[in-house]
Amino acid sequence: MVGSGIALAYALPAHALDLGGLAGKAADAAGNKARDKVVKDVNQKLLADGRKNQCSFKTDSDELAPGCDAKLKRLTDALVKVKQNLKVSGVTNYKFEVSGHTDTSGSAEHNKELSGKRAAVIERELIARGIAKSEIISIGRGSERPLVKPDDTPAKKAKNRRYEIQLRF
Repeated sequence: MVGSGIALAYALPAHALDLGGLAGKAADAAGNKARDKVVKDVNQKLLADGRKNQCSFKTDSDELAPGCDAKLKRLTDALVKVKQNLKVSGVTNYKFEVSGHTDTSGSAEHNKELSGKRAAVIERELIARGIAKSEIISIGRGSERPLVKPDDTPAKKAKNRRYEIQLRF
């Protein structure tokens, strides 16, 4: 008999060559890197828009000073644009974090409470203007993240009394 040869071919499924999920991890890392860049860009824009459209609060109060309607409308419009860009970029499952900040006057406990109330006011205003409640969280930071140190003049204190909006996952 002339030689008979048997050829065996093994077809391994693609996932069998994945060596412990490395391909999936690489794809996730690439996706996370792209998402992180989008988030960084969005957060820079939100900080800039928030500073341009900053509302003032009455001293030691969570009551908005007069003249905030137009600023809050512009801020809401900026958030709507961000949401549209996130949707186009495939970014989902996010929240807008509204953080309230105070100057260093008063006790840390009082400032934390006051900043939380101020953040909640901004959250309510954004919801009233069409941003979904499920997309927003508010948090009081007190005086723990000042923009200006030391805040030893009225102008410096005013810069530290603010709110910020950032994208969180």
